[in-house]
Amino acid sequence: MENAEQFVQWLRSVAPYIHAFRGKTFVVAFPGELVTAGALPVLAQDLSLLHALGIKIVIVHGSRPQVAEQLGLRNVEGRFHNGIRITDTAALECAKEAAGELRLDIEAAFSQGLPNTPMAHAAIRIISGNFVTARPLGIVDGVDLELTGITRKVAYETIHPILNAGGLVLLSPLGFSPTGEVFNLTMEDVAVAAAISLRADKLIFITETPMITDMTGAEIRELSSHQATVALDYSCIPADSAFYLQHAVKACNGGVGRAHIVPFSTDGSALLELFTHDGVGTMISFENLESLRDATIEDVGGIIKLIEPYEADGTLVKRGRELIEREIDHFSVIEHDGVIFGCAALYPFPAENMAEMACLIVNQDTQTQGDGERLLKHMENRARGAGFKKLFVLTTRTAHWFLKRGFVPATVDDLPKDRQHMYNWQRKSLVFIKKL
Repeated sequence: MENAEQFVQWLRSVAPYIHAFRGKTFVVAFPGELVTAGALPVLAQDLSLLHALGIKIVIVHGSRPQVAEQLGLRNVEGRFHNGIRITDTAALECAKEAAGELRLDIEAAFSQGLPNTPMAHAAIRIISGNFVTARPLGIVDGVDLELTGITRKVAYETIHPILNAGGLVLLSPLGFSPTGEVFNLTMEDVAVAAAISLRADKLIFITETPMITDMTGAEIRELSSHQATVALDYSCIPADSAFYLQHAVKACNGGVGRAHIVPFSTDGSALLELFTHDGVGTMISFENLESLRDATIEDVGGIIKLIEPYEADGTLVKRGRELIEREIDHFSVIEHDGVIFGCAALYPFPAENMAEMACLIVNQDTQTQGDGERLLKHMENRARGAGFKKLFVLTTRTAHWFLKRGFVPATVDDLPKDRQHMYNWQRKSLVFIKKL
């Protein structure tokens, strides 16, 4: 920070994230390559900060390079099928040794507490154990994967009390069967199973892979699970990134709120992903693409039916069918099963680099489901994508709702000149503006 004012503004800007994340459960998974690269101490510092902010953390580590090193010491060649290790008895012993060594390294990293370091005054306790029940993966494509397994169950009923008591939970890529067998698992499989079982709010993969890009080389910052599935089907993603992406999709489809794929090559990547708007990785969320979209002329009837009650009670200015038809390109809608139950419109004022969001309405029966938030975010992204720097609204009844979402009070004089001329002084609508 160059000066005190800049520091204060930065701290205020991250405060909404801090409030939103407190009490939430994050599953953070990283490969053995992160440890090999020497990035474990820094990651421990970042995760300890998240823990101090009231976030419940479950850590899942990988061990592929460590297992490969152990096999090399025994002059045993590793065998793989479709990127999955074939675990024979020798490989399993190597996996056990690698997991034990990594567990100690992780516990040591979280035990730091030197003065004048990010870990000063941190007293973090990490709990690990036989929390993962597994079964053999079996024979795949005619290949017996032997002691390679897949997660059957994660002991969420045991893990939740640990998290609620302020502990961190550490899961290794090993699972146990009711008959006492041990199976070698993939870190990604354990992380997804843990996130789904714990109903985690976020699953964060901190990976050795670079930022995911499309076929043109453009960085992909956000995908719905449907879009990610299409990209995987068309093999648009490099193999290593695709492996993470398919597990992120599985997590989102299983009820995890958000999944993030973040490269560990960027210092503080987890913090940047969580506490900045654009982040430094790719976020995957579960969303039916047909439910939130730009409006078409076929939606005019549904929009009219939705807004009529609000026009009748004076919440909205009356709009005729012809006006909505002319302005339909400005609208976005939320649709479920062919029924429009939310809409909003975006009107550009390019001279002032501003846009107006108007007619933000959600059906009264669904107003508690967060669809207003989704519409607002969608319209902000539309405005931001068009290059606008500010978004403004005029409202007579929902001032507090916009205040809670980052809008600040303004005056008619702050509006674009053309919009000032159209201001209805009889309605005396309040003006709110948000920087994008």
